[in-house]
Amino acid sequence: MLYVWIGLGICAGVVLTALFVWFNNSCLKITRYKVADKSCRSAVRIVHLSDLHGKTFGKRNVKLIEKVMREKPDIIAVTGDIIHKYTPKNKKVALEAVSDLSKIAPVFFVSGNHELRGLQYRVFKSELIEAGARVLDDCCADICGITLVGLKCSSQKNGAIEKITPAGEGAKVLLFHKPHFAYMYAGYGYALALCGHAHGGQWRIPFTGIGVFSPGQGMFPKLTSGLHNIDGLKTVISRGLGNSECPLRLFNRPEIVVAELLPETDAEAEK
Repeated sequence: MLYVWIGLGICAGVVLTALFVWFNNSCLKITRYKVADKSCRSAVRIVHLSDLHGKTFGKRNVKLIEKVMREKPDIIAVTGDIIHKYTPKNKKVALEAVSDLSKIAPVFFVSGNHELRGLQYRVFKSELIEAGARVLDDCCADICGITLVGLKCSSQKNGAIEKITPAGEGAKVLLFHKPHFAYMYAGYGYALALCGHAHGGQWRIPFTGIGVFSPGQGMFPKLTSGLHNIDGLKTVISRGLGNSECPLRLFNRPEIVVAELLPETDAEAEK
């Protein structure tokens, strides 16, 4: 009888572990931010997605698409690493996601390091455009009363920001991939910046908000998640959706970010 109870205990432990891993890697979390800026003339709701890495949440990413749809975004921003490798499956997942998201709201994409790892990005970029995305690699677009500015991943530290930042006093939102370069973009008049890459530190220490590791930042990185004021630049870092070289997330659910840019008067009225 003792062996039966031991066996049942082991089985229960395995099941609970499997559920815990599933919850941490497949149960989507929505995080909302409100950012006020004097340059903003009217409210704009942006759904920010990052680091899909070819992952699916249900068939054809239906769970992800449905959650984004419920948020009724004005704009959908995708800040890189929508693929993990240039495999047919990864590309299919990415292009299907862009196609379905573009039916909800305009989709704007900037490249991450995984897109630029291979020689196929030029073709893949064309495929993203055909699927419905506007690719903002070192260029900008005016929409919903704001200007979106995108940095190609390979341009994040070469001074491209000076060449592509438009003049004028209207609200500008910057899209890029790697958060540890954010300090380089302060002082250019951006109301908000959106990025990803750090995967929330992949494994997070419970109840502390501390991530364990991020490429480019090393162990216990500072910039993995949330809203940061980096030398005056309000920067929202997505924990991302998929996984990269490390196959598992712990205490770090995949994240959909909803960032609402507001005029300062509207933000004051909501307090």
